Parts: sequence; C-alpha cells; structure tokens
Amino acid sequence: MAATTPASGPALRIVEGAEAARASVLRRDPLGDPALPPPVRASIRETFDEDLGAFEVVARIIARVREDGDAAVRAFSQRFDGSADAPLEVSREEIEAAFAETPEELLDSLRFAADRVRHYHERQLAHGPRSFLENGVGMTVQPIARAGIYMTGSVAVLPSSVLHTALPGLVAGVPERIGVTAAREDGSVHPLKLVAAELAGVQRIFRASGAQAIAALALGTETIPRVDKIFGPGNVFVTLAKQQLFGEVGIDAIYGPTETLVLADEQAAPDLCAADLLAQAEHDTLARPVLITTSRAHAEAVRAEVERQLADLERGAIARAAVEGGGAVVADGLDEAVALANEFAPEHLCLLTSEPERIAPQITAAGGVFVGDHSPEVLGDYVAGPSHVMPTGGSARYASPLSVLDFLKVSSVIALPEGALAELGPHAARLARAEGLTGHARSIERRLEGL
Repeated sequence: MAATTPASGPALRIVEGAEAARASVLRRDPLGDPALPPPVRASIRETFDEDLGAFEVVARIIARVREDGDAAVRAFSQRFDGSADAPLEVSREEIEAAFAETPEELLDSLRFAADRVRHYHERQLAHGPRSFLENGVGMTVQPIARAGIYMTGSVAVLPSSVLHTALPGLVAGVPERIGVTAAREDGSVHPLKLVAAELAGVQRIFRASGAQAIAALALGTETIPRVDKIFGPGNVFVTLAKQQLFGEVGIDAIYGPTETLVLADEQAAPDLCAADLLAQAEHDTLARPVLITTSRAHAEAVRAEVERQLADLERGAIARAAVEGGGAVVADGLDEAVALANEFAPEHLCLLTSEPERIAPQITAAGGVFVGDHSPEVLGDYVAGPSHVMPTGGSARYASPLSVLDFLKVSSVIALPEGALAELGPHAARLARAEGLTGHARSIERRLEGL
C-alpha cells in the first residue's frame, strides 16, 4: 500500500464563512486548454513532431480520422494506449472467453448491479414522456436509432461505468448500441469491460479510445458505424472531442473531474465523512472533495480522520492531491450550508446530518442526493440503480444525470382536422403579414380561398 505521509501539514484545508468559501474552496475557475503532464506532452511531441496543446491535438486527430478512417483510428489508439495491433472489432469468441475468465462471485455482483440499474431505468421510463395526439396536435416519443457508448477506463478498469452508461439506452429501446474502448498492451480488451458490455446490451465493441474513438463514432469509418449520439465520460481528449464534434453528432454532456460535497452537522460521524470524501478523491488528482459543516470542531475532526485514512489507502497519493484541491467550509448554520451547497451544484451531495430527510427537499442543484448514513454515495456508484453518470463542474444547476430520457427524442405532430383551417388560418395569415412574410401568409390564404 502507498504511504501518504504529508510533507507539509494536513491535506484538508478549513475555511470559515460563506465569502471565504466562495473565494477558495467553492470557487470554480473557467476551463481553458488544460495543462498536460510531461509524459503526455512527450507522447504528443513524438506523434506530431511539435508541441501542441490538448485542443489542437484533438482537432488534428479528428481531421485525420475524417480523412483516413480506420487507419487513423488504429494508429492513434495503438500509439496512445501502447497496445499491439489487433482487429478493430472485438469478436464473439473474445466476449465468451471474458465470461469464462471472470470469477463467478464477481459475475454475480455484475449481474446484480446490472439488474438494479435496469430495473430503476424501467421505472424511470414508465414515468417518462408519452406520445399523444389531442385536438390535432401532439408529439411522438421514440428512441434514437444508434447510440455510441464510450467505455471509459484504461489505467483503472471501470465496468460499472459501462453498465451505468449503456443500460439506460437498452431500456429506452435504442435499436443499435455501439461500444468503443481502449485495448491493453497485448491488444486484448479487459474481460470485465466485455462482460459489463454484454450484460448492458452493447451489441458491437471496437478497439478505439480517446479523441479518435469519438471521431469514429461521430463521422463513421469503414468499420465503425456512424452513430446519432455519443454517451459516457472520458479523459480530457474525449471531452474536447465531444465539444468539437457536437453538431455533427449528438452528445449526452460534457463531463469534468468527479466531485463530492458532504453536507454535515456536528452530529455526523467524522470517519464516515472522511470516508465519503476519500471515496471520490481516489478517482483522480483533479477530483473535488468538499465538506460543508456547521462546526469548526467537526471540521477539524474530519481533517484528522482524513489523515488517518489516507495513511493506508492504496491510491493515497492520488487522493491526497485531490483533497488538497478541495477543502472544508465551516458555515454559520444549516441554512447557510444548504445555500452554499446549492450554489456549488455538486455532482454528488451527501447529507450526513441528524435529520437528512428534512434537509433533502431544500436541495435544488445536485446531480445526485444521498440521504443519510445508510445511503452512501458509493452505493450509487455501483448498485443503487440510478446512473452514476452525473453532471459535473456546477452544471447540476441546469443539467441532469444520464437517464433513459437522453436516449429518446420527441417530434411534434400537427394533424389538424379539416375544419380547423377556417378557424386558425386567418390568425396565422395576419401574424405572417405583420412579420413581413407574405409567402407564409399566401400559403394559408390560398387554402382559405379554396374552402
């Protein structure tokens, strides 16, 4: 296990008061062209023969995929993944071998998780929009034709993300579901990913990762079908590719680093608060763990507990860096704590207060709300049921977690009865002429003349 002894004091900083919190722990800086670590910059230099920022790298990859198709996808994926050459499409035999290779207990847990996620989204679909036609107007609700699933995870293998991204599309009734994923050094795909994809109804899987995979799904290649919409989180290159290709293809959302806000009072157990913060902190050095509490003494107790738990956490170095980028806020009572939490609009909001059920209705901006000690966020990561793919970066102010609704589209229907033209037409023609659109008006008036 990694030792994480601090070089200069505790990782969790503490600030007091709303204004100090807004200026530090809760501040969100606009995203620019992200700084890349030295190994990534070196790889870019070797690939393109010059130093490029992430945005320009993605633009060049997209251009190459647009021009060269499969050849560009294979070359970039194998280059950046360090993987051996292998057929682009994963074979049926590889998927069957993955099931044989996976321990039975783990298979049981994956099936259990898949069942929970599927059943939740079936209930969600039952409460979703329905097609209707009343008095000559209505709408049709139908699934998109073809969905692309980005099966995230290379260093860390994340079969749960495959389940939580693909299953809502299966439930929504999307006819074609296409997966893309990084390959390992020997060219194979990790068996847990293949098992999860099979359980989640992904019908075809391709060895393609990063911006080149997003470009292949958006544009289509000789082998990889063009999709209508792309789903799933990924690294910075995936995120930038989704941004640059939006319009040529639909996207679910732009996802940033994960974040958790624990809203607690002095009654909350410090060890559970610390555990919930570290559960997300271990994902990524850019993860954002935040505590808002009503007591300085409680904040200090959580800080001490964070240090204790970091000491033997396997991904402790990653978690410590993330904690240093987050922090604890001491609020002037629960009302201020709730107001600050809603302002921050976190991906995950954990309510660890003495009466969490009373606080929950006051939360207006969060991707997921986890109510009480018995509903930890990690259950949501795996087996609770709602998709763990949630809005980040404050976008919970206006955005929602991934759901069956993201895989549906609506068409308005106007099928008016014959007699409606005489009633509606004169108003439409009058409005058209007021806007100077005589062609619009004449379209109506010609019909009215024929009545």
